[in-house]
Amino acid sequence: MAMEKYIKILLIEDNPGDSYLIQEHLEEFANFSYELKIVETLDEALSVLKKQPFDVILLDLELPDSYGINTFLSIHNKNPLIPTIILTGLHDETIGSYAVKKGAYDFLVKGQTEGRLLECIIQCSLERKKRLSPIT
Repeated sequence: MAMEKYIKILLIEDNPGDSYLIQEHLEEFANFSYELKIVETLDEALSVLKKQPFDVILLDLELPDSYGINTFLSIHNKNPLIPTIILTGLHDETIGSYAVKKGAYDFLVKGQTEGRLLECIIQCSLERKKRLSPIT
């Protein structure tokens, strides 16, 4: 029997309430098996990404040690092949849109995102990655 593949998700979010909400959405709506790793700072994220492979990154742009588009660029420049989904606040939609132009897969507005949408965007980002990956 083949082992089921887990989608490895890195959630970079310093707000415990937002982290909990993302976890709840995944538990309720994910139609895939996953492993979720949560870190709260950019430094932690960069360190973990050096040691472990991830399939997708969920990234808050407002962290204790980084803010705005530079948060995304710091992650993306070192990990351009991992689909990154930006998590923004209402006042950050312009930055989220700009991050997509710079290479993010998509952005979601925190507090306005439902679980089905999150699940769909994760699945779509992984399918897109498969299509764009060179065949080996």
